[in-house]
Amino acid sequence: MIPLAEKMRPKSLSEWVGHEELLGTESPLGRAFRDDDFFSFILYAPPGTGKTTLSRLVKSTTKKNRVIFLNAVSSGVKDVKDVIEGAGLWQRSQDQGTILMIDEIHRFNKSQQDVLLAAVEKGDIILIGATTENPSYELNAALLSRVKVFRMESLTSEDVLKILNRAVEAIRVDFSDRLQIEDQALELIAKSVTGDARSALNILESILPSVTILRVRKALEQKPLQHDKTGDLHHQIVSAFIKSMRASQVDAALYYMARLWEAGEDPTYIARRMLIFASEDIGNADIRALAIANAVRQACEFVGRPECYYALSQGVIFLAKAPKSREVGELFHRALQKVQQTGHKPPPKFLMNANTKLDRDLGRGRPREGDESFMPSEAHEEN
Repeated sequence: MIPLAEKMRPKSLSEWVGHEELLGTESPLGRAFRDDDFFSFILYAPPGTGKTTLSRLVKSTTKKNRVIFLNAVSSGVKDVKDVIEGAGLWQRSQDQGTILMIDEIHRFNKSQQDVLLAAVEKGDIILIGATTENPSYELNAALLSRVKVFRMESLTSEDVLKILNRAVEAIRVDFSDRLQIEDQALELIAKSVTGDARSALNILESILPSVTILRVRKALEQKPLQHDKTGDLHHQIVSAFIKSMRASQVDAALYYMARLWEAGEDPTYIARRMLIFASEDIGNADIRALAIANAVRQACEFVGRPECYYALSQGVIFLAKAPKSREVGELFHRALQKVQQTGHKPPPKFLMNANTKLDRDLGRGRPREGDESFMPSEAHEEN
């Protein structure tokens, strides 16, 4: 049986929902579809926003190229080399180019990505990659310089609701009088899936034919929280957590801490971020911050899950409410800049040890009139 999400994939751009700026008639991708003039690009987007669907629409649209699909999870260098070697033969025999679509391209390591460089640069293949991870972190700089990168944002809840309504109309005939759609049930799904159309359609399918508020809520309780401990979403949640504490937004800081907690993040990782924050963003504006953050770390190590969330929450509330100062980091970087400029020079003589008579004869260990700076300078060079 074909899943509902698969059935509802758009067959043409006219059925596409969302991403109007990305696929507008005058956008680079819109013109590529209109003129069948495709180029190498990377689609960077959260799950369920249409990366795979858009790739399939390329195949159904282009007449100038054959299209080959690979998934980086199950494919390797040999598969890529086979496509590249076959592209030239195909061009000569069929007068068609080759579009190589690689799903989850971030799964290729940097050396595997290198295999693509020459072929993309010479135009032997047109590369279309899809990834949920930030290309700046996961893809070679050399490869990124040869392709365009398009960011597909999450679908809006309105977009997801439109897709759900289309799905209901498409399956209505299958259920006839048995299909029950309670008011606002579809809207609840749309607002709860953070722009993931596939997830929304899977939830809808799981509770058919009776789509009620109660059944939607039960289905949502079973839905795992989207989080990748090493992926881009992880870093974005951590960033929001830190910035909320920095802005003294207690509720928001606790919310993002709870997001990390609910996703199964190691409590000691959260505590380490708080320790860094205590010095970086509070510093000596409240000298208790570092001690409290360290106490939170110790509590997490000693108590563990689940009870250590009390200590984490206590620490987050304190750090968010504390006065803020970036002085610690700023002064350190000022000192570091001075080291980069004068690190080859000795300290002033009066700061040196005077362990021998020669040291004292050289003027080391005692201040002289005019000795004011404790920093190295031209005047303090040894003869």
